[in-house]
Parts: sequence; C-alpha cells; structure tokens
Amino acid sequence: MTVAPDGLGDYRTIQEAVMAVRDFMQVRATIFIKNGTYREKLVIPAQKTNITLLGESRDGVIITYGDYSGDAAGHTTYTSHTVRVQGNDFWAENITFENSAGPVGQAVALHVEGDRAVFRHCRMLGHQDTLFLAIENSRQYYQDCYIEGTTDFIFGASTAVFDRCVIHSKSNSYITAASTTPRQAYGLVFRHCRLTAAPEAQKVYLGRPWRPHARTVFLHSELGAHITAAGWDNWRDPKNEQTAFYAEYQSTGPGSAAAGRVPWARQLRAREARRYTLARIFAGPAPWLPTPD
Repeated sequence: MTVAPDGLGDYRTIQEAVMAVRDFMQVRATIFIKNGTYREKLVIPAQKTNITLLGESRDGVIITYGDYSGDAAGHTTYTSHTVRVQGNDFWAENITFENSAGPVGQAVALHVEGDRAVFRHCRMLGHQDTLFLAIENSRQYYQDCYIEGTTDFIFGASTAVFDRCVIHSKSNSYITAASTTPRQAYGLVFRHCRLTAAPEAQKVYLGRPWRPHARTVFLHSELGAHITAAGWDNWRDPKNEQTAFYAEYQSTGPGSAAAGRVPWARQLRAREARRYTLARIFAGPAPWLPTPD
C-alpha cells in the first residue's frame, strides 16, 4: 500500500492504511509513505501486527502532532503521543516522528509498547519526554536514529538497544529516565552512539532513575563536552544509589572521563561488556534477534 498526501497513493493518511491491514497478520504488510508532512495522531493498534512503515526519505516523511501533558484537552504523558505503537513486530524506516508542542512540559513524539519493535534511519523530535519506551514486556531496537530533546527524553521501562544513534540534548538536563523493573536483566543500552548538544546545553546528565531499579549502560559511545563530570543523578533520593545500575564501557570524547563520575556508577570490565550482545539482551521465553545492517 502507498500513502501520499496529494491523493496519488492508495490512501491520504497513514492511519487509514494501517486500519486497512488485516488483523493479526502472520506475514509482513508494508506501507510505503511518500514524502510529506502528515498531521496525524497515529495509533498502531494491538491487533495490527507485522506492519512496516517505510518512508520515502527520513527527513521528507514527517508525522507530527502537538498534544502535551496539561493542555486544554487534558492530555497526560501517557496520551500526549504523536505516534503510539501497540502492535507487535512493528518496523519503521526513514521516518521522522515529531511532537510539535514545543518546550511546554511532557510531550511524547513516539510511544512504543508493542514487543519486537525496530526503528532504522528514523528521527524522533521533541523536547521533554520525546521517546517513551512504555512497558516492561517490550523489546525495542533503534539503529542509526537521531533522537533529540531536553529532559528525560528517552524514558521508560522497556528493554531497548540503541546502535549508532545520535542523541542530541537541547538544554541542561537529563538524557535518560529508565523505569526498569527488578525482573529485567537489561534496560536501556547504548552502543557506539554519539552524544551531541546545542550550544546552550553545557551541563547534561546521562540519566536519572524514574524508578529505583533503573538500568542504563553506554558502551563504546562518544560523549560530548556537555556531559557533566558526575555523569549520573539519583533523582534527589540517595536510596536509588543502592538499586539503580548505571554503567559505561570505553566511552570516548570530552565528557567521558571516569574520574569524576558518581561513586555508585560503574565502569564495566571487558568480561562484563561482552554480555551486551543482542542475543543476550533480547533473550527470554521467546528469544528475539533483530537483524541489523
């Protein structure tokens, strides 16, 4: 199926195309999206499985909406999304997901709760709470993506891997806010990522624990000068230092110095770092192995 805003495709809106896919598909249904700005509050329902959204170009296909927590419509963080993915085995490539509300508080661009979700060559644009990794039983893989925001702009309870992504901070604040549960062996894992910042962002923390057992690890990543020496924050609760797992391995760049890190964060040994493979991270009762480029 093809979506085009000029009417020259099968559908004018992405939501129409999604709803035209048969429920609980066992084979992949691909929706090709032509360049254009799609002002939609898009939902991939739980019964719409094995859907691929394939954009014509990453910067040319923009899905955008402007809801935010506390707006006149009464939205919360959990309902402010521009795009919400509930169906399993979702795939997106060459697409920009944007919340256009601006710096007004929590405003989610992409909310993912389906299992085995893959995003390749995508952009997630927003301010606070840009990317919501919503639930514990969700495994997500991000490759060669650009994710920007201000506060806690990558947050939630899912197990997620970010490979070769650019993580861009727009103000002094916190990048991640994991809410990993005690039952999970892995939370947010960043591998070979590059952390950049706007000029006004000069004191940025790698993360703080939204919930006590937050787990976040950066491996082989390049950290800009905007990353504060302490690296991590306890969210004003020293008890979180006993339960959160924050670690790095072979970070590079001006923000990577281990000497100034908070004493309760870790620098992994080589043996420990070798555990951070896709097969291990995404293991479980039904193991999953995404196929990266």
